[in-house]
Amino acid sequence: MTKSHSSLAPHPHGLAHDHAFLGASHVRNERRTWMVIALCTVMMVVEIVGGMWFGSIALVADGWHMSTHASALLLAALAYSYARRHADDRRFTFGTGKFGDLAGFTSAIVLAMIALLVGYEAALRLVDPVPIDFAEAIPIAVLGLLVNVASALLLGAGGHDHQHHHHDDPHPARRVHDHDGGHRAVPSYARHRDHNMRAAVVHVMADAAVSVLVIIGLSLGRWLGWAWMDPVAGICGAIVIAAWSWTLIRDTGAILLDMNPDRELSERMRAVIEAEGDRLTDLHLWRLGPGHLGAIVSVATVQDRGPAHYRALLRRFEAVSHLTVEVHAA
Repeated sequence: MTKSHSSLAPHPHGLAHDHAFLGASHVRNERRTWMVIALCTVMMVVEIVGGMWFGSIALVADGWHMSTHASALLLAALAYSYARRHADDRRFTFGTGKFGDLAGFTSAIVLAMIALLVGYEAALRLVDPVPIDFAEAIPIAVLGLLVNVASALLLGAGGHDHQHHHHDDPHPARRVHDHDGGHRAVPSYARHRDHNMRAAVVHVMADAAVSVLVIIGLSLGRWLGWAWMDPVAGICGAIVIAAWSWTLIRDTGAILLDMNPDRELSERMRAVIEAEGDRLTDLHLWRLGPGHLGAIVSVATVQDRGPAHYRALLRRFEAVSHLTVEVHAA
């Protein structure tokens, strides 16, 4: 058996490579997340202090609600910072690219808990209605919606790694070894999103969706007398948040468990190898980070071919940033 793979040890040709598989927009997303945290924190303080000053319990409650989202965004920002600082830490076998997915999974759990709490509170109010100061509550909901819209604009098209790179990214493009010992740049894999940023965006959008539903419910309650619409809007908001939470848990959980992120790519790799009469005996494909995949390929052949031959064949799959090839005599 002949085996070839990438490692942190010096390359036979005197070259070495790293195992830092961060997304192309990592630093930009980190910076924008901190900006949104600052905005949410200011809004939270204004609401809590203002509510206590003017005696508005609704304003104080909305301020503490804002603090839950600020905390979730803080988790995302810390994950970005930690992954960047330890990107070249050799204790992490395949780098720190999955820290964002771990943070996204945790944020999804927090979202699920928020959905349960919102749904529970709304159900209680549906059974046992409480007096609502519509003139005070509607402006608060509108203000919360505006803050969430501003946050969404700051985060931009979060959750997607674009095909371009930024000058402030410490790892703008990872590189893998060619069959001849050279290196080639690997562009971002657009179909694999930055789930850390995606979780931050989901938190903001979930809060915005609830604000819209609350505004609708409060407006109908104020002008049509349908006070029951407020808790109904809360229940609808809880269902929306729960649905988004489940989708995020499913996607990030699959990455953390190293599920195959692209079955179509696996089949294309198989077809390329077996087109010459060889047999692909084993193939493992998993995500290393936003825009980066790892692969282990085992080939059985009757030809006198080494790992370099198959590495050359698989060079076309630029999403594969880390490749290990094993060759067995059939």
